[in-house]
Amino acid sequence: MKKPEFFYAGLIVLIIITSNQVQAQQQKTNSDFSVNADIYSNYIWRGTKYGRGPSIQPSVKFATGVFTLGVWGSFDGSGYAEADPYFSFALPVGLSFGITDYYYPGSQFFETSDTAGSHAFEINAGFTKGGLSLSANYILNEAGGAGSAGGDKYFQAGYSFTNFNLFVGAGDGWHTTDGKFAVCNVGVGTGKEIKLSDTFSIPVIGQVILNPNREQLYIVIGFSF
Repeated sequence: MKKPEFFYAGLIVLIIITSNQVQAQQQKTNSDFSVNADIYSNYIWRGTKYGRGPSIQPSVKFATGVFTLGVWGSFDGSGYAEADPYFSFALPVGLSFGITDYYYPGSQFFETSDTAGSHAFEINAGFTKGGLSLSANYILNEAGGAGSAGGDKYFQAGYSFTNFNLFVGAGDGWHTTDGKFAVCNVGVGTGKEIKLSDTFSIPVIGQVILNPNREQLYIVIGFSF
């Protein structure tokens, strides 16, 4: 087995063991803190591929009532790294609002200038009702280090059926090749659970994604722990 394959295989085993321990501890303490990790064959975000090869996506969050505060990240063997703090709140009627800070480790964390800023701040709004989901996103600032010109927009609509879901998204700015508004994320997804024991199973997610703007087709599979 090659070193990268050995690394990911060992990581999967470690995550499974850790997930069992975390779940058991949360059941005992009923903690508002949670730890999660996903492994994807590729990192595809809003129709664009970032990095190369398998992507490890850890997250740590604190949730209480309608409020959630956390950090989500994506890292792969090619050196791509992303760590995004976020805050959100969700109302019982299906509305949600939040803000995400897109930050890429390796850049200076406290750099905030327009030309070299390390943080792109995005306002997020969403609505869900039954199988329908809608989202709107808007970048507030110019941040050269994060690749944002400011004012970047992205909208997505999706619908979940019993065994699969459909989604379509469009945006401008860093979402498209020329920065102009265009459809950039069309796909279908499905999932299942692999049962390992009576008390533990691993969700498996699969997606086929087409980016009409970049003329690229992707197939992605992921495991959630």
